[in-house]
Amino acid sequence: MKKIAFILIAAGLLASSCKNQKKENMQEQNPLLAEWNTPYGAPPFDKIKVAHFQPAIEEAIKIKEAEIDSIVNNPAEPDFKNTIAALSYSGSLLDKIVLTFFNLSGTINDDEFQKAETVISTILTKHSDDVSMNAQLFERIKNVYDKKASLNLNPEESHLLETTYKHFVRNGAALSKEDQDKLRKINEELSSMETLFGQNLLSETNAFDLTIDKKEDLAGLPETSVSSAEQTAKEKGQEGKWIFTLQNPSVIPFLQYADNRALREKIWTAWTNRANHDNDKDNKTVLAKIASLRFQKAQLLGYATFADYVLEERMAKNPKNVYDLLNKLWTPALANAKKELSELQKIMDKNRKAEKMEAWDWRYYTEKLRKEKYDLDEEAIKPYLSLTNVQNGIFEVSNKLYGITFTQIKDVPIYYPDVTVWDAKDENGKHLGILYMDFYARASKSGGAWCTSFRDQCKKGDGSNVEPIVSIVFNYPKPVSDQPVLLSIDETQTFFHEFGHALHALFSNVTYRNDVPRDFVELPSQIMENWSMEPEVLKMYAKHYKTGEPMPDALIEKIQKMSKFDQGFGTTEYLAASILDMDYHVLKSAENVKVPEFETRSMTKIGLIKQIPPRYRSTYFAHVFGGGYAAGYYSYIWSAWLDADAFQAFKEKGNIFDKETATKFRNEILSKSGSMDAMQMYLNFRGKQPSVDALLERRGLK
Repeated sequence: MKKIAFILIAAGLLASSCKNQKKENMQEQNPLLAEWNTPYGAPPFDKIKVAHFQPAIEEAIKIKEAEIDSIVNNPAEPDFKNTIAALSYSGSLLDKIVLTFFNLSGTINDDEFQKAETVISTILTKHSDDVSMNAQLFERIKNVYDKKASLNLNPEESHLLETTYKHFVRNGAALSKEDQDKLRKINEELSSMETLFGQNLLSETNAFDLTIDKKEDLAGLPETSVSSAEQTAKEKGQEGKWIFTLQNPSVIPFLQYADNRALREKIWTAWTNRANHDNDKDNKTVLAKIASLRFQKAQLLGYATFADYVLEERMAKNPKNVYDLLNKLWTPALANAKKELSELQKIMDKNRKAEKMEAWDWRYYTEKLRKEKYDLDEEAIKPYLSLTNVQNGIFEVSNKLYGITFTQIKDVPIYYPDVTVWDAKDENGKHLGILYMDFYARASKSGGAWCTSFRDQCKKGDGSNVEPIVSIVFNYPKPVSDQPVLLSIDETQTFFHEFGHALHALFSNVTYRNDVPRDFVELPSQIMENWSMEPEVLKMYAKHYKTGEPMPDALIEKIQKMSKFDQGFGTTEYLAASILDMDYHVLKSAENVKVPEFETRSMTKIGLIKQIPPRYRSTYFAHVFGGGYAAGYYSYIWSAWLDADAFQAFKEKGNIFDKETATKFRNEILSKSGSMDAMQMYLNFRGKQPSVDALLERRGLK
């Protein structure tokens, strides 16, 4: 018996030794699995290849599964620490690999990444379902949840317990085995379809070029746009020509300034019909399938619609509350838009009396009306808004509000040559985290602007802090020769917006990671926009890129006077997209949606005028069908309602840099992340319910 036992022990030791050797070999071969011995623990971008991700994720899933097995098999009575907290701490390796992958796939989304994304999304969906439908794990969670009243938990622990329990129920833990299998299949298909939607959109965006070979067709365009188009043509082997693309920094100035109406119509038509063609990149069928699957998922989980399912965890709580806010704003916004249309038609009549305004004319004649009404040419503003000056202004605003400082660092790995990295320090010099900034458009990058993270702040099990690694991404045109990137007012506000998200992530001071509700997460970003065009702030950073002269008072005054200009258009196109999103997700049928007809009915119902399409038409509505904003695009206006009221707190003090108010906003909103009820956080900051009056006033809608 002893000999047999010895053989078994030796075999066990040999197996263990082989496993350890295999693990060590895998770590040596795959930098994602090895310790990230880089400054600040940043991802080792210089060593990572796309091929590393799938095996690393599969190995990290095994590690997380082992961590969950240890929770499930713990013989001790389930409690907050050994079940809820332990689950929160599990999967840290998987999290950092997955965050790195999806951040890179959004910024370097070439064919290799797209193929990997399709496979990895399926793997992760299955893993997520495996965890959410683990009956033994859910039994322990429910055991703790059922006795929560007797556990004497602090507010953050109580909130984590509540959200953990709800997460499992909402993801099928309480379903029968048969229904869980149905849900798994739905989730797998959804993951595949949502990935395909984004990939189709990227392909369609990159597929169109407006190539101009006659200089007279550039009439009206500012020199910055012409130079950028010339550079694009050169990069695409069309030297001596000018190429305009469907990336926003290219197409929007063209629509705003180009005198050639036929070319404006051509690029507008391409821009607003992306992925809306009967070819292999058509998103109509993909979208219809997504809408159907989402309804099936909601029904399976016991909800009337997908919107009901989503909104249960949001501030809005239900579709009625969302529609109530949208409808309250829709009537005055549309009325303003119609007044604006009338004014624009009068401008158009001066040269084209027999023609009627179309959608591709709006931005062009708006720019002419701006000049006529306010004697303000936006091109006259841009020289004061160089990218560097705006960046410095944002740093200074953040410092005056919160004492935070940013110092560029060069010894951290970067994933693309243009990316810069910054060390964020608190007022007392304490390191808060690092910030990546990726400014310039490129064909492999998804459109738009966003903030994300490679690592979220939290506390380790031993109480030590994990500092965040944050990233903000834009699609500004790359500088041409010795001229810096000059931003429009809208692009400047976008920079402030995304930086607000970054501050939210950097100031997070929680023990456990927890999601911030989608309709609250835009508050920290949107409130930052308020500072961007304040006269006091413009005097700080708006300096001419050639002379260094500050923006003249007369120009600042014009900017203030036109702050409500074109708000009918801006609010209407946004609200239309929000309503379109909601209409798709309050469907009570799984039948395939006929996308063009559905969109037309949705917009006709609210009386949208033909000159203003929804900000995102269905087939390129990536926020909703390729991202995380399904039944949630309204979140921006919901947060605008909050941010307008929150900024009033500074105004009421007579000082937009009031330290006491800023400290309270940081402590009650920014540092709390998703650790407690969102409305309670707001009430703790403001001391009262938010009022819609400030939003209506700011947009000139009352």
